[in-house]
Amino acid sequence: MTSKKDGETLADELLTIDEVAAELKLHPDTIRRYIRQSKLRATRLGGTAVRIRRSELERFIHEGEEADDKED
Repeated sequence: MTSKKDGETLADELLTIDEVAAELKLHPDTIRRYIRQSKLRATRLGGTAVRIRRSELERFIHEGEEADDKED
């Protein structure tokens, strides 16, 4: 895997709720709801800081694509 910075791989990159929302073209509140519903796993970094690993976002996207395929 390609290295991002200080040994952090792209799969381990930590994204903010706003970054994930922008990538999925959804409102940040929708991302928060997915986290509350355990549809999307997130890590709390103390206080109110919440981050989503890029690998978790990729898993979420992939599972969504599989669900779309089953509906057809």
